[in-house]
Amino acid sequence: MSEPNTTDFIIYEYPLNEKTRSWLRLETLLQQVYELSHITSYTSGVAFFRSVSELIEILDRGEIRSDLIKDLEKHRKRLATWAEVPNVDNELITILLKDLADKTQELISAPRFGQKLRSDKIISMVRQRLSIPGGCCSFDLPAFQLWLNMPQEQRDNVISSWLQGLQPLKDALDTILNLLRQSGSFETQEAHNGFYQDIVEDKELLRVGLPADQLIFPQISGHKTRFAIRFLHIDSENGIVPAKMSFELSCC
Repeated sequence: MSEPNTTDFIIYEYPLNEKTRSWLRLETLLQQVYELSHITSYTSGVAFFRSVSELIEILDRGEIRSDLIKDLEKHRKRLATWAEVPNVDNELITILLKDLADKTQELISAPRFGQKLRSDKIISMVRQRLSIPGGCCSFDLPAFQLWLNMPQEQRDNVISSWLQGLQPLKDALDTILNLLRQSGSFETQEAHNGFYQDIVEDKELLRVGLPADQLIFPQISGHKTRFAIRFLHIDSENGIVPAKMSFELSCC
């Protein structure tokens, strides 16, 4: 089955290893940073700086650049293997291989991820106050209040320069996760009494599709070879989970 229509379905994802877990967390933070980057108020400003602060913490852990390069190489080898399969779309594979090579080169030549974020005085000032409830009030950070009242175009230009150094990271991560998600296809499965379990091999990501109007969500647990899904109604007291229910599952 192709990707469920996200207008009618909600796609829930669950990582089966620590690396994929890290990639999904990083993807979420990057999405927050980019979506909140057009600051129009104090509230949106604090939300943006909070996401930036969390992103910096993630970037300061582990060898993200080398891990991304390893993943790009893994996908390159996989595509090269597919190129030998009869009747495969070699033109598409050639395009994908070139894209992987370009992303790898961009990662190699890119400066340290988030360096401008770490060195900026306004970001550092706000980060020091984020651990305090309400710590970014105007009386605590008058310089931040001034910054938020700078002309919109001036703020946008500053933020754009901050995010420029993140683009190679974001592009490589988007490529890796897109290829991972596309490596699996959705199939209809059936849960009994709100429960489903199965065995998998060499998989990194589970994707569960459920109709949004059912008000049922999956609680997933698992690891490299086995997983279980418990389906729960959002109204834990009055909601009903059918004895038999269909859902869409993709193992990537």
